[in-house]
Amino acid sequence: MNEKTQRIVYNYLHKKVDNFIGVPDSTMKYFIDEGLKNQKVIITTREEEAIGIGVGMSLSNSGSVIFMQNAGFANSLSTITSLVHLYEIPLIFLIGWRGFLKNDAPEHRKIGKIQPELLKIIGLRSKIITEKNWKQGCDWAFEQYQKKKPCSLIIRRMFND
Repeated sequence: MNEKTQRIVYNYLHKKVDNFIGVPDSTMKYFIDEGLKNQKVIITTREEEAIGIGVGMSLSNSGSVIFMQNAGFANSLSTITSLVHLYEIPLIFLIGWRGFLKNDAPEHRKIGKIQPELLKIIGLRSKIITEKNWKQGCDWAFEQYQKKKPCSLIIRRMFND
């Protein structure tokens, strides 16, 4: 997703969600940069930490977007299933999907290949967003959020760092 669209997506989500928490990922660097400019991003060292902070904020009626790369998503499966799903915490996950480029690290290629199946297995609803469909994807995420259902928006990594 290009720079302009990432910044637009951040601002669109920010209209309805207060908190943006996560581990930096170059796939969404402009999204994160926009949040940092607005002083609305909390950077964590691990995805599970971001989820814990987001859950706490959600329980105090302050919505959260949790951003991470797909390797971090794989690391946090237990936290998502045993905390977020079990207690029906409404979070919007923004997951960078790596593994499509020849130069991507082997671990990203492996996780990238199995990510769609992992999402299905744990029952985390998801939509891939692009420059063309980002608004529909964000509106869908807001609908899930209103229903108290966690969900994920996926951004494909389409460039090399």
